[in-house]
Amino acid sequence: MAIEVGTKLEGKVTGITHFGAFVDLAGGVTGLVHISEVADSYVKDIHEHLKINDVVTVKVINVDQNGKIGLSIRQAVDKPPEQQQQHRGPRGGGDRGGGRGGFRAGGGGRATFEDKVSRFLKDSEERISTLKKSTESKRGGRGGRRS
Repeated sequence: MAIEVGTKLEGKVTGITHFGAFVDLAGGVTGLVHISEVADSYVKDIHEHLKINDVVTVKVINVDQNGKIGLSIRQAVDKPPEQQQQHRGPRGGGDRGGGRGGFRAGGGGRATFEDKVSRFLKDSEERISTLKKSTESKRGGRGGRRS
């Protein structure tokens, strides 16, 4: 059986490591589900999601020239259309503009990338100048002048 990218298959989990799980597919072929492809949310411990001998549905996401097969469990799950539209990148992105630690433009609207970089540079320069002032004042007293 030829394994093609985009195909959904069923397989059995045969091994679990800290970086992913090995899944035995039809025809004695084994593929790897990387830990980032196990679930839509962050997976700290893969053992909370998978166990050996679990039967899982996987999607083939790549096959390299050495015959290694990359699989995904999270991409094999059919999502409703509204969830597919919210998906914005390899990690499920979403809104990154105004969350914790984000920078905002002065007007309270959504900050552009340039606004964020500008704000970061300004804050950075202020911190560096404060640091320089405090360290320069301390250097003057050491070793003093000798007469």
